[in-house]
Amino acid sequence: MGISSVLPLLLFFACSWAPGGANLSQDDSQPWTSDETVVAGGTVVLKCQVKDHEDSSLQWSNPAQQTLYFGEKRGIPQKPIITGYKSSLREKETIILNCQSSGSKPAAQLTWRKGEQELPGEPTQIQEDPNGKTFTVSSSVMFQVTREDDGADILCSVNHESLKGADRSASQRIEVLYTPTAKIRPDPPHPREGQKLLLHCEGRGNPIPQQYLWEKEGSVPPLKITQDSALIFPFLNKSDSGTYGCTATSNMGSYKAYYTLNVNDPSPVPSSSSTYHAIIGGIVAFVVFLLLILLIFLGHYLIRHKGTYLTHEAKGSDDAPDADTAIINAEGGQSGGDDKKEYFI
Repeated sequence: MGISSVLPLLLFFACSWAPGGANLSQDDSQPWTSDETVVAGGTVVLKCQVKDHEDSSLQWSNPAQQTLYFGEKRGIPQKPIITGYKSSLREKETIILNCQSSGSKPAAQLTWRKGEQELPGEPTQIQEDPNGKTFTVSSSVMFQVTREDDGADILCSVNHESLKGADRSASQRIEVLYTPTAKIRPDPPHPREGQKLLLHCEGRGNPIPQQYLWEKEGSVPPLKITQDSALIFPFLNKSDSGTYGCTATSNMGSYKAYYTLNVNDPSPVPSSSSTYHAIIGGIVAFVVFLLLILLIFLGHYLIRHKGTYLTHEAKGSDDAPDADTAIINAEGGQSGGDDKKEYFI
């Protein structure tokens, strides 16, 4: 009868660590295991530990370098792809765009933006990839375009913890076709008789207007049909006054703008020299006005305060035969003479 014996079996396995970034050389960053002894036929539990397990996977291999286990790792999402835009859109049409990103684990989330404005897209749809380990996410957005959306960039961005705030997005620029608009700009802004005048019809639209029709109210036929947007007056005169219309036309439609020209404008823009002269004239007129007021007050004052003068004539001086006798008589009779008063106004 044979004697059965149970022998311990010492197994040697290697555990390797595959970081998501560059290899770390520090010892405390390397994986570590412990030796295990097991009886033949028994079950052993092997443990492999690593300090920083973010974006990493563990691989077990036996002494023959045969891989026994390859651990799953966090999936980093791929750059998203936008589909659905085919060609230019007309104003007020509706556009539907789709966005998709694969390879994320856990499943990523998708968001939409138009420039800096967030767009309300459909909730993110999640589908498991064929490998059974990662996910493909998708979302769509729908909105009505306006002329302000012409040339706008529609962005689809991926949000996932493995990106750590890094931007991972795709962009789709859209083109919107819309009817033209126009406005008339005079050069110079305040035209006067005898000057040269250019009326610029500034058209805007997508596509840009290619034809301009100039008309004057009450005048037949049209003044000008051209691809040039300017109407030129080499020498303005009074007969040019009136209301002018410019019709800008593209294959999306047309738009008519108006401008009223008054050659006899009585208030042209003053020059700097005429403004200076006007200021000096105003100051002089003010000073003259103050002087007139002062003279009026002075005359009024003199009228109210009359002067008084006293004269003393000697009695009998009128009977003197000559001037010397009159003086002698005046010296003798000065004290007794009557006072005479004269008033002046």
